[in-house]
Amino acid sequence: MAARDLQQQLLPTPLLLLGEQHDATEHQDLQAALVRQLAGERALAALVIEMAEAGDSTAALPATADEPEVRRALRWDTNRQAWPWSGYGPAIMAAVRAGVPVFGGNLPAADIRAAMTNPALDGALSPIALAAQQNQIRDGHCGLLPASQIGPMTRIQIARDQALARTALAVLQPGKTVLLVAGNQHVRRDLGAPAHLPAGQPHRIAMALPENLNPAANAAQADRVWASPALAPHDHCAEFRQQMQR
Repeated sequence: MAARDLQQQLLPTPLLLLGEQHDATEHQDLQAALVRQLAGERALAALVIEMAEAGDSTAALPATADEPEVRRALRWDTNRQAWPWSGYGPAIMAAVRAGVPVFGGNLPAADIRAAMTNPALDGALSPIALAAQQNQIRDGHCGLLPASQIGPMTRIQIARDQALARTALAVLQPGKTVLLVAGNQHVRRDLGAPAHLPAGQPHRIAMALPENLNPAANAAQADRVWASPALAPHDHCAEFRQQMQR
């Protein structure tokens, strides 16, 4: 079982960053299984997720809270990205049922504009990592973004990674593991949230990637890359072109 393998290979660690491909249901299944394993062993300090904003959490809820209560605490239904609860709800509810708090780690929407215009964020990465992040933004938007938007969009990505790292650091507990779940780009060793951890902060990184997205090419970015079944072909760029036209 992948979750057991990850636990045996990467733990103990105070912070485990687990990346995913958002449309791969096997990755959300892995997250839920890992939460159940760690929580069952009383080894899970907190679950931090990209899918909710920093400042939102279930910390004040009892283990008996129902799904609507949990969704309200995480402001799930007002999240502008509309993450599917069917995918992430199992991991979140497994943590809540075990008395483990769930924390949003993403940059709040209210802070996005300030991040876009903050040149200090350009210096948060090395010049090489900054250029790589800019290329990721360019490629991730299929080369369709105006050149003037690459810099501001890169700053948003950096600010999101900083928010994820900050949230995870704030909930560390001795002898337990904080599990941070985010997209694979957010957990990359060179330019994701790990790049914003204090020097010497112990952590481990796992990335889950479908076989058709070349998992081996990301070996240097994680301590473990898990290859899941290939996804059906999907033309993300065609959809993005339609959005741009609208």
